[in-house]
Amino acid sequence: MARTIGRWTGGTLTARSFLKPHKVAEAVFHPAWIPPSLDPAIDKLKRIRVVAGAVASIGVYTVLEGGFDVTELLENALTASAVLLFLTPVTVGVMLLVWRRTGTLRQLRTPLLNSLALLLLFIGSVVALALLVQTVNATHSPLVIIAGGAAMMWMLVFVARGAFRVTGNFFGAGAVHRCLPALLSTVTSWLVAVPDLVTGDLHGLGLTLGVVFILGAPVTVTAIALLETGRLKRRYGIRLGAHPAGHPPVPGPVPPMPPGAPTGHPYIPPQGNPYAPGTGNPYGPSTGNPYGPATGGSPYAPGTGNPYAPYNPQTPYNPQAPYGP
Repeated sequence: MARTIGRWTGGTLTARSFLKPHKVAEAVFHPAWIPPSLDPAIDKLKRIRVVAGAVASIGVYTVLEGGFDVTELLENALTASAVLLFLTPVTVGVMLLVWRRTGTLRQLRTPLLNSLALLLLFIGSVVALALLVQTVNATHSPLVIIAGGAAMMWMLVFVARGAFRVTGNFFGAGAVHRCLPALLSTVTSWLVAVPDLVTGDLHGLGLTLGVVFILGAPVTVTAIALLETGRLKRRYGIRLGAHPAGHPPVPGPVPPMPPGAPTGHPYIPPQGNPYAPGTGNPYGPSTGNPYGPATGGSPYAPGTGNPYAPYNPQTPYNPQAPYGP
């Protein structure tokens, strides 16, 4: 696998970028070393699934449970972070044992460490937000409330945008193996949903709606993951059980067309103004006035070969009588 390309953020962050937490989250939680997706259609399905899940979750917390509780939402985020911290290394470790049969693991060290750093960075952000919320709720100082409230809003946008990004790339696991994000998202979604079914925590939806709501996320994630891995196998020959080094090379990004380059279409002439001076006007004279004399001067002056002068039938004959006396 390729080494980390450039810096973590790819040089996209500036001092003014920190005024926009969503921009900072984009650069931090989708770093430059994550390879671009091979299937934009799957990425679109992932975004739709994440947005639909977020809207459904917020609707349950606000409408059915009698109000939006940030503390409960953060508790669920901390629980999910703990599951990720335990489950992700175990799942990756199992796959490393599978890949070891067909290749070495030394070349996977760099992307594995990068993915682990991204996972720890996201979990640390969630923990920092939870501690900040508890501090603001527990204090009675107006100055701390104002400063902490502003920082809390910044961190809330930062973590929410970061969660959206890491849900799509699953902590950069695609840099290790293209099929690994699909596997990790499927396993994680099922292990997060099963405890709610076992404990009966249906979020006040009733038995039928609660089961549908809880199982809707893992079923949708599994369907998208199967679609993604199937397309990777059919189109690019990438298999989950095969070592990443044994995959066929994937097509790179198409380079942009340089300005002024030919379009390549056999029926389209080269672009440009054909009537501009100095470019060879196909309808203009090459050396000047085509009706002027070859030696200059007025074409209608006597003795210069005026093509429109009166015709004299005697001029082409010898002055002497051609037929004798």
